[in-house]
Amino acid sequence: MRIGYPCINLSLDCRPSRTFRLSNLSWERLRETVAGNLACLERILRWNAERGLLFFRITSDLVPLASHPANRFPWDEAFAPDLARIGEFIRAAGMRISMHPGQYTLLNSPRPEVVAAARADLAYHARVLDLLGLDRTAKVQIHVGGLYGDKSAALARFVREAERLDPAVRARLVVENDERLFNLDDCLWVSRETGLPVLLDVFHREVYPDGRTLPEALAAAAATWGPEDGPLMVDYSSPLPGGRPGSHAHALDEAHFRRFLEESRPHDFDLMLEVKDKERSALRALEIAAADVALRRPGLAPAHADARREA
Repeated sequence: MRIGYPCINLSLDCRPSRTFRLSNLSWERLRETVAGNLACLERILRWNAERGLLFFRITSDLVPLASHPANRFPWDEAFAPDLARIGEFIRAAGMRISMHPGQYTLLNSPRPEVVAAARADLAYHARVLDLLGLDRTAKVQIHVGGLYGDKSAALARFVREAERLDPAVRARLVVENDERLFNLDDCLWVSRETGLPVLLDVFHREVYPDGRTLPEALAAAAATWGPEDGPLMVDYSSPLPGGRPGSHAHALDEAHFRRFLEESRPHDFDLMLEVKDKERSALRALEIAAADVALRRPGLAPAHADARREA
């Protein structure tokens, strides 16, 4: 199990997601912003690798306004060498990378202009991963989208539009269950129709259950991943105490996480912690998981880097 967190590192004095308004779009502004974002991303990845955090979700804002029709600047050509260098480090460190477009990337919208924007956004995300030189285990995760008054039709539209994607984009796409509209069963149906892997979000599953035990859900999702896709990806969080249903906790709930580790055996997967304090909780989760491995495999010391990587 590789453990990680999404997008930003709160311990560092930089952000890889600096952006600007469309009215300020220029080649000079874009070039300066992307250069800063890439420099920060490289710092985060090196910081993570030094501490055994080998799973990271790159922010969608790495290249501001990348898929907007007004952005006709050759950012991909200009920054290809930088992305290739970062990708070389990722591969050497044995890290896994993902990306997650925002809530307005709706492939199953009934509005053609929304679908066109979603296709462009997915192409941008896949382009970043391609320029990093990463294989198909680096994924772009999306939700099915909206209901639009007819769940069956919404699912069918998603399948139709997914099948129309460029093969290079489609090869990176995975579909994730959500907490309100489309649960694991819906995503498994989509997978059967499209062949897309299913990323399991265990917190969304708690809010919108599917009738399976956790091991059964992990097994069902893992069966949708082929050898070229890599191990199953799992998103993890716990409920925010006293928060509205679906709110993520601000920090790792250690008792909840230990139960999750216990219940998830013997499945192997890479784990993304969607916890608000980011790397702080990820580091603690890594310690807990490594100690759990050491208890079951006494020859493996929790403090050793190999123990962290094999957690």
